[in-house]
Amino acid sequence: MNDSVKIYTDGACKGNPGAGGWGAWLVLGDKEKELFGGEAHTTNNRMELLAVIRALEALKRRCNVQLHTDSKYVQQGITTWIHGWKKNGWRTSDKKPVKNDDLWKQLDTLAQQHVVEWLWVKGHAGHNGNEKADQLANRGVESVKAGA
Repeated sequence: MNDSVKIYTDGACKGNPGAGGWGAWLVLGDKEKELFGGEAHTTNNRMELLAVIRALEALKRRCNVQLHTDSKYVQQGITTWIHGWKKNGWRTSDKKPVKNDDLWKQLDTLAQQHVVEWLWVKGHAGHNGNEKADQLANRGVESVKAGA
């Protein structure tokens, strides 16, 4: 039987592009894991994607995942848009290269290793898991600014 994990992710950017951070909070029963990191020069969308990638990478075996994100870019990208991008050779419907295709390809591979339910939550609306992920993403930004 697969473990059921709740994952809450968020990305943050101070300037877009600018210093960015990502955060993920993983909850399995009474166990919790906090992850965060960042990059000196990035975009908010890259940080949103990286949060999900790093969270899924942290799972040691196949899991049933409830993944909560406040990014419609991530949620719609992985559930809807990616099918057309792959069919079109990683090009958008207007034949332009897909932005962040390096991260989308990683996410696609990781997502296939689990059973993932992609849930969108409204950001900054008092949702406990999203608020925690937001705090972790901001810690990621601070770690970059501190030169960590």
